Amino acid sequence: MTSTPTPNQPHRKRPTQRDLDPHLHRYAQRTAGMTASEIRALFAVASRPEVVSLAGGMPYLPALPLDSLADELAQMVATEGMTALQYGSAQGTAELRERICEVMAMEGIRAHADDVTVTVGSQMALDMVTRIFCDPGDVVLAEAPSYVGALTTFASYQAQVVQVPMDDDGLIPDELDAALCSLRAQGRTAKFLYTIPNFHNPAGVTMAVPRRAEVLRLCAEYQVLIVEDNPYGLLGFDGQTYPAMRAADPDNVVYLGSFSKTFAPGLRVGWALAPHAVREKLVLAAESATLCPPTFTQFVVARYLAAHDWKGQIKTYQEAYRIRRDAMLEALAHHLPPGCRWTRPAGGFYVWLTVPEGLDTKAMLPRAVTQRVAYVPGTAFYAESDRSAAARLMRLSFCYPTPERITEGVRRLATVLDNELELQRTFGSLRPRTVFGPQSPSPDTA
Repeated sequence: MTSTPTPNQPHRKRPTQRDLDPHLHRYAQRTAGMTASEIRALFAVASRPEVVSLAGGMPYLPALPLDSLADELAQMVATEGMTALQYGSAQGTAELRERICEVMAMEGIRAHADDVTVTVGSQMALDMVTRIFCDPGDVVLAEAPSYVGALTTFASYQAQVVQVPMDDDGLIPDELDAALCSLRAQGRTAKFLYTIPNFHNPAGVTMAVPRRAEVLRLCAEYQVLIVEDNPYGLLGFDGQTYPAMRAADPDNVVYLGSFSKTFAPGLRVGWALAPHAVREKLVLAAESATLCPPTFTQFVVARYLAAHDWKGQIKTYQEAYRIRRDAMLEALAHHLPPGCRWTRPAGGFYVWLTVPEGLDTKAMLPRAVTQRVAYVPGTAFYAESDRSAAARLMRLSFCYPTPERITEGVRRLATVLDNELELQRTFGSLRPRTVFGPQSPSPDTA
């Protein structure tokens, strides 16, 4: 409602977007797809000490041997500082690329260091892959739900995201076939399928091994590239390592890896393993983006892999996250009201929670923060056109808080849900009824 100006009070014109941003007319069209993610918006709140954050996927760095790492870094600077602090190759240092091949061998990948491109985190690798393959309007296939960072990258390059349903065994091949067939009927072809097969972010599920072969077959049949994003693959709680899709089809899979989850995210070291011709494009894209990835952090990671028991460190992480996963599952079963369902991850960082019908996780987030607990609403993990299916969903992260904090956070979340359900009983549904079909994952029932 606008107020009527008095004779002594001049009318105040409502500011336009151009008034708020005088550079608006200069921006490229693709900036329309650049929006802040819901996770980034949560960080300011979730970092407050009184809030139990079940939102961000931050690795548990206290599990690292920081004292010995500090000694190694000091020695590295003293003996190799002149090289480590200098410019380097856009493709990454030869030693680190060789070490990366050793890491990937744990998942059955036989690779040559020449086909590895080191990046500033795997997010940069994903950005470069999208940049070299996607023109505005091109189609990218992704799971439903999918990693929010991937969705924002695809949107920034004006790609159209078509999301394919999942269940407890990951991406559903029949649904992928239907999506590919529908695109073909429209005279369109997806540029690539983006998938997180192991310990999925956010769903927490793992693609069954027989399904991987079927997905590879379908993408080969429809001539669709696969981008396999695998930051959590070595973090299985039972010690099992699943075979990488790249190992089965080196010619049609671009593999993205990262040391953010198995070592330290602050170093921002990731990589892409691509078919040789694609590798050339990735190196050119890296040169235009950063000139070269930071040599210093590459030296740090390479020395860590050479001098430390990194496989033992991964086992330490596995155990730390398994304990936290168990604490979360126990707390969910003990505290949450009837009507809630959740996945039971065998590795990684996340549980995917479905709340009772009629509730809206995005709408109730401010009230959760008031109760000093934070999570990520499910809408963050769907493309704009699919977000209506995500109202009852949320991602819970168990990787960083202590088991005691996780239990307390779930207890607070249960209080929020109980209050929302009481309001619903008193005043009716807080939102229109949402009917869930095959586009929603089928989490285990507690």
